[in-house]
Amino acid sequence: MSRPQEPQRPLFPFGNPFRMILPKGSYLSPRLLALVNNFEEALAERLRKLTPENREDVLTLSWMRFAMESLCDIHTDIKALITTLELPVADWDEKWIDVYLDNSVKLLDICIAFSAELSRLNQGHLFLRCVLHNLDSMPSDQFIRARASLDGWKQHITSENSRTKNCFTILDNLVATLDEPKVKNSSKGKVLMRALYGVKVVTVFVCRIFAAAFSGSGMKLMDLQVPEKYFWAEAFTGLQAFVNGEVRNSYSSGRVTVLKELQTFDIIVKKLYPLVEDGTNSVEAKEFRNCISDLRKSAAKFSDGVDMLLKEVDGFFQILLTGRDALLCSLRAGIDGYCPKQMNNITEQVAR
Repeated sequence: MSRPQEPQRPLFPFGNPFRMILPKGSYLSPRLLALVNNFEEALAERLRKLTPENREDVLTLSWMRFAMESLCDIHTDIKALITTLELPVADWDEKWIDVYLDNSVKLLDICIAFSAELSRLNQGHLFLRCVLHNLDSMPSDQFIRARASLDGWKQHITSENSRTKNCFTILDNLVATLDEPKVKNSSKGKVLMRALYGVKVVTVFVCRIFAAAFSGSGMKLMDLQVPEKYFWAEAFTGLQAFVNGEVRNSYSSGRVTVLKELQTFDIIVKKLYPLVEDGTNSVEAKEFRNCISDLRKSAAKFSDGVDMLLKEVDGFFQILLTGRDALLCSLRAGIDGYCPKQMNNITEQVAR
């Protein structure tokens, strides 16, 4: 007897691994498929590296600097992908161009707001330098000046910055354009729009965390929903849950700020203030000296951290600006008769 013929086994027993990246009705060549796979795998790896090992690392100035550095790298990656795709601006859909220019100018505004807030924090650091200067000597009149500087620091740190709060309105507008646009008759366009979607999601997330940290409120945090079809979705969802959860916990505990370095200052100032207010006796002298030492070390670390973060924010601003300039130059050189909405007032927007 002949053996019954076995049914043909599927090539992939667990389903087609390319189905997630190739929805029905779409086709990508092996080259384009490799490009988008490599981009998304690199994005997923950057997100995994950005996830802090410990909760105490969330919203330290060093973590924020790394987050902004990662954002710069991601935007550099998308620029490299556009070059590799060899997709001239003349082949871009008009809607892509308008959305890109509109989104980029919004991000420039956010960078300006973040730079202004970091500069304001550095100004607050001057109050602490005055405290240290006044406490280098022990006369009572210097204690009075030190108390005034501590009061000035408290008031400065808890004051609101309207520019930072406006960032939430800008980010809400960006969220409204997060959906990956449908692309017809352009395989390269599909790759570009898919990659840009990932860049926009991560950019909105990082900027929203910064805005929450600078504004003193976690009320405007948002949990973005990313479809599972993206290779980086799992890494992003884990990072978002970890960081958003820690920020919300910090604010719900009644902390004035979620910035770890400012929390350290607050602890030291609370210890130092009664000693400066009442004067020190022989029993408290050691505690007083320890507070001054801790304040001096923390102030130096804070100043360096703010300066480095400010440098990264400026770097991100420059990446956005050069990207806009490159696109606008291509439009001027290659698209006769087409003028996107932003072209009419480009000078005004960049100046902002």
